Amino acid sequence: MATIPRGIRNHNPGNIDRTTERWQGMAADQSSDPRFVVFTGPLWGLRALAKVLLSYQRKYNLRTPAAIIGRWAPPVENDTGAYARQVAKALGVQPDDRIDLEDRATLTRILPAIVAHENGEQPYPDHYFRQAVSLALE
Repeated sequence: MATIPRGIRNHNPGNIDRTTERWQGMAADQSSDPRFVVFTGPLWGLRALAKVLLSYQRKYNLRTPAAIIGRWAPPVENDTGAYARQVAKALGVQPDDRIDLEDRATLTRILPAIVAHENGEQPYPDHYFRQAVSLALE
């Protein structure tokens, strides 16, 4: 039997670290994972991922795949360059090209690329990403 990746198991496919932040859809019981947030369902984890990415653009003015992934997945834990190239390729841009995460289509396309990189797979249907983006942009 194949092991379910941690991010999929936690309904947190972006592997968002636990902090004092109380996320919408966060499970009441967080005891199953000492590091990462556990959500009640994947839609809430995807929404949280979209919200974090939007904050990178809104708060820190990060507007390229390289800059966004550089903050999301710092080189101390990740091959950030390879990660940014994979995400950029999924978006049809170069790592240093400017993107706009306020654009619904761009935000919807970046999510599955991050999920795939974080988990080694991307198991969710397209409509989950569209719904998560709608919730994040409300």
